[in-house]
Amino acid sequence: MSRRLTQQELVDMAAGAAIMATGGGGDPLVGRLLVQQALDEGLTVDIVAPDELDDDAFVISTAMMGAPSVVVEKLANGNEAVNSLRKLEAHLGKTADATVPMECGGLNSMIPLLVAARAGIPVVDADGMGRAFPELQMETFGVYGISGSPLVVSDEKGYSVLIDTGDDNVRMETFARAVTIQMGGASFIAEYPMSGADLKRTGIPHTLSLASQIGRAIREARAAHADPFAALVEAVADSIYGYATSLLEGKIVDVERSIVGGFTAGRVTLAPFDGGELLTIDFRNENVVARRGEQVVALVPDLITVLDLESCAAITTEALRFGQRVRVVGISTPEIMRTPEALEVWGPQAFGVDHPWVPLEKLTSSLTSQLP
Repeated sequence: MSRRLTQQELVDMAAGAAIMATGGGGDPLVGRLLVQQALDEGLTVDIVAPDELDDDAFVISTAMMGAPSVVVEKLANGNEAVNSLRKLEAHLGKTADATVPMECGGLNSMIPLLVAARAGIPVVDADGMGRAFPELQMETFGVYGISGSPLVVSDEKGYSVLIDTGDDNVRMETFARAVTIQMGGASFIAEYPMSGADLKRTGIPHTLSLASQIGRAIREARAAHADPFAALVEAVADSIYGYATSLLEGKIVDVERSIVGGFTAGRVTLAPFDGGELLTIDFRNENVVARRGEQVVALVPDLITVLDLESCAAITTEALRFGQRVRVVGISTPEIMRTPEALEVWGPQAFGVDHPWVPLEKLTSSLTSQLP
């Protein structure tokens, strides 16, 4: 059923989506404050389930593109994504009936809410990644046959670029990335114009609701002085994701990070409190692979998230710091993200990881540090 976004759900959704973002997707605080500003102005956001859309509805995905670490310093003014939406509508000669997140993660779970408020259209409770990924072709929309272009890329100065690469979503990503770099490393986009029927066929359903559920469960557990990590596991267990486990409790002892080709890339090294082998996580905007010593314990597309040990709040890759006390959590992905077609696009090899994909449940079956 459709619902109107409340102030509390906005906070819960941002917190949960940050966990689902696996370290990427942009700082959720920036996006949440932009949506909060719109709500404070009296604007509203209606969230609709995918099955509530008419098959012939016209839907456009909206998002931030670029290095998340840049967005922290180059703050958005709140109009960029709407500008992209309007210019894509004008190019196509059609008005969007709804917008939808391209990914459920951090800032990019918030931008479609902002667009919905400012453009006066609903946002669909779904997305195209089920987490955050660094490239535009890495969306279930594209995996299952929808063209990402034409798309529009806009910046905070009001400049926009229209990109049309036909059915070649990889080339679309390349062109849009080059434009984003020229815009200072971060931009806002409108992409993957599609019908309601296509969205229902290719989208990952109810991910905004799951983000809200995760955020709410953790908030309520902390208020009751209960275990927020156990609450996280229970929230995931009730979803199409189904499984979460602790990969490590420990302290960050090293962080290597740089901006490479428009991405925030690097490695974080963590020492477990139990004195065991070090855990390393390689990231490219998002966390890609976790290894305990030489053993792979979690692997893209399954989710690898670094959480503050006390609050259970997600720590993005640009916010990782020496000395932070954390828990690293792995979360399995839904089946739509594990098909051969999907793994061809965002499996380990797409990130240069020379290891065959193995489900998180299998990789961690021998670990003794699983969450309750």
